[in-house]
Amino acid sequence: MFRHIDDTAALTLADLRADIVGIDTPVPLLDGTERPYIFLDNAASTPSFRRVLRCIEDFLPWYSGVHRGTGFKSVLATEVFDAAHDVVGRFVGADLATNTVIFLKNTTECVNKLANRAGLGPDDIVITTAMEHHSNDLPWRKHCRVIHCGVLPDGHLDLAHLRAALQEHRGRVKLVAVTGASNITGFVSPVHDIAAWAHEAGAKLFVDAAQLAPHRKVAMLPDDDPRHIDFVALSAHKMYAPFGTGALVGPKAFFAQGEPDMVGGGVVEIVTLESARWNDPPHKDEAGTPNVIGGVALAAAIGVLEAVGMDAIARHETELLQYSYDALEQVPGIILYGRTADFAQKVGTITFNLEGKHNSLVSAILGIEGGIGVRNGCFCAHPYVKHMLGVTPEEDRIFTEEVIAGNKSRMPGMVRASLGCYSNEADIDALVAMLQRIQRGEYRGTYRQNVASGAFHAEGYAPDASRYFRYHI
Repeated sequence: MFRHIDDTAALTLADLRADIVGIDTPVPLLDGTERPYIFLDNAASTPSFRRVLRCIEDFLPWYSGVHRGTGFKSVLATEVFDAAHDVVGRFVGADLATNTVIFLKNTTECVNKLANRAGLGPDDIVITTAMEHHSNDLPWRKHCRVIHCGVLPDGHLDLAHLRAALQEHRGRVKLVAVTGASNITGFVSPVHDIAAWAHEAGAKLFVDAAQLAPHRKVAMLPDDDPRHIDFVALSAHKMYAPFGTGALVGPKAFFAQGEPDMVGGGVVEIVTLESARWNDPPHKDEAGTPNVIGGVALAAAIGVLEAVGMDAIARHETELLQYSYDALEQVPGIILYGRTADFAQKVGTITFNLEGKHNSLVSAILGIEGGIGVRNGCFCAHPYVKHMLGVTPEEDRIFTEEVIAGNKSRMPGMVRASLGCYSNEADIDALVAMLQRIQRGEYRGTYRQNVASGAFHAEGYAPDASRYFRYHI
C-alpha cells in the first residue's frame, strides 16, 4: 500500500539524495552571496523524502476523520491509517498478533506514555543509563526510583555496571530503559544482550530507537525469545517524514490493562454519566482525532527505507563515517568524541570541538559563512556530554549556578554534525574545509555572544526571510 509511488520497489541507495525535499537549496551567507545548503543536522530532524511528500499529496483528496465514519473517504482513510500502524510494527519486527502500535507525537511523548502507564510506584526501580537523552530519563523520575548506570571514559555504556545493578536489584527492577543509539556519540547499544539480562532479573526492556531506527534494522524478536525487546519507540521526524508522529510498540496485554493517561474521544467503548469502558489498544491510548497524515507519512518513509534496505544504508553510513573521521583528523586542533575502531557499531553522529573556540561560535560560523547546518550544545543529554568533556563536579556546580542565574556563556558543549542516508563525501569535504578556515582565522564576521542564550551572532547578518519563504500571520 505504501510502495505505490513511482518505482519505489526498485529504489537504490544512489537514488536517495535526489529524493530529498530541499536538497541543495541556496541559502544566504554573511558576504551577501548564496550557497547550496549542506544539511548535517539529521540527528535532530531529517528532511522529507519526495516520495513521502507525493504520498501525502495523493492521500490528501481522500483525507477524512478516521474510525466510526460511514462515508467512503472515512472508510478509506481508516483503512490506510490502520495499515500504517501495521507497517511500523513490521518494520521493528513486532508480532502483531500480540503487540500493538500506538501513534503519538514523537518519541518523547511515547516515553512519557509508557512511564505513565507502567503502574510504577516509589519503591519500584527503573534502570537507565548516564548516556540517555533527557526524554528517556526525566519521565521515569516522576514515578519511581531511577538508577543511572555509568559510561566508560570513551563514552560506551558500562555493561558490567548495568549487569551488576540488575543483579543487585533483582525482583524490584520493573524496567530497563536504554537508548538504541546515542544522539551524542552514535554508539549502538547491545540491546538484545541487555534484554536477556533484564528478563533474567524479572524486568522488561524499553529501547529508545529514535536515533537507531533511521540507521539500522530494528528487530524486537519473537515474544518468547529471551533477547526479545518488550517496548520500542521511534520518531517519524528523524526518519524522513517530519509530519508530527511518533510510534510506541509494545504488548497488547500491557496496554489493555489500567486506565489511559489521556482520556476523551476515541479511547472509550461506551460512556455513561457514572462510568466509562475503555477501548482496545491502540485506540485506548490514541485520544482525540489522530494525526492521520503523520501516520501515512511515516509508513511511506518506511517503504522507502525498506526498498533501499537498512543493511545497504548501514554499509553506506559505516563507510562515510570512516571517511569523515579520517578527514576531520586532519583539522588542526580538533577534538573528536565518539571515535571508535568499529564504525559498524556507531550511527552517523559526529561530535567535536575546536581548541580555544566556543562550540556555539564554531556552529554559528559554519552556518553563517559556510551554509552548513549543524547543531551545538549538550543535545538534551547534559550528564553524558559533561562526562565526555571531563567536567568535574565542582565545575558542574558552577556552570549550573550560572545557567540558573541567566548566564549560559560558559555552558560546556560540543558541535554535532549528523549524517543522513543521503549524505555524501562532498558534504564532509565542505565541513572539513570550513573548519580549517576557522582554525586559520579566515572567517570574516565579527561575532557577539548573547549571554542569556550562549549563542553567537554575526554583526550585520540579518537576511530577509520573506525572500525565501513568504508567510502570513
